[in-house]
Amino acid sequence: MLQVPRRTGFSGPTLVRLLARLADADAPAPASSLSSQLSQWLGWADAIALSAALKNAPAIAASAAGGTEAQECARVRARLADAIAEDAAPAGRRRGPPRPSALPDPVDAQVDYAVQRQRYLTLQQTMESTIGSLRAALRAALSARSPALAKLAMVDAVMERVLGTREQSLLGAVPNLLEPHFQRLRQAAAAALEHPAQAAGQPAAIRPGTWLGVFRKDMQSVLLAELEIRWQPVEGLLAALQDS
Repeated sequence: MLQVPRRTGFSGPTLVRLLARLADADAPAPASSLSSQLSQWLGWADAIALSAALKNAPAIAASAAGGTEAQECARVRARLADAIAEDAAPAGRRRGPPRPSALPDPVDAQVDYAVQRQRYLTLQQTMESTIGSLRAALRAALSARSPALAKLAMVDAVMERVLGTREQSLLGAVPNLLEPHFQRLRQAAAAALEHPAQAAGQPAAIRPGTWLGVFRKDMQSVLLAELEIRWQPVEGLLAALQDS
């Protein structure tokens, strides 16, 4: 199978480690603490809103298990993971009618990265809208349970509004970070096909289009890692519904 050199040994979130490995670059250490960075992202109006939500917030009381909410969260996450896996599959193996971006399914060395970027952006938009709706539903469930949980729902709403723009900016750069990896795979495949290093009578080690399958699997891994990050607020809200 076609491979390119990859670094190992990074620490931090899976998404950061994957991008550093695929980009063959060192992951920089954070320049400041999380609390310091948050203070830079919050404007004065945001700080007032967050302070009001946190002021005199009582301890979260025990609540009944959110069985219905848990089932819905599991269903939504499975649906998002399936959409990511289906997008990475070859066109002939995808379920349902073919999407315009999947016709034709390119396997030659001249395929344009713009197609892959649009696929990534489309899945990002799907995750953002779906998870946003789910968070709103969980906040509504929290608000109906108790005043303490209503406070938590208010804090989450403020944090989503405050950090949403920053999150979109950071995650929106991910497709561009994947492009150099795409180009390296394509160039390596072209070089291998042009100058095959194989013994006489043995089958070729590289087939046209193999590199694109490798890239799609790598992009799938990055998307699943991004889903993991986007899902963290949902896990927090669901845990508050399920226990004290």
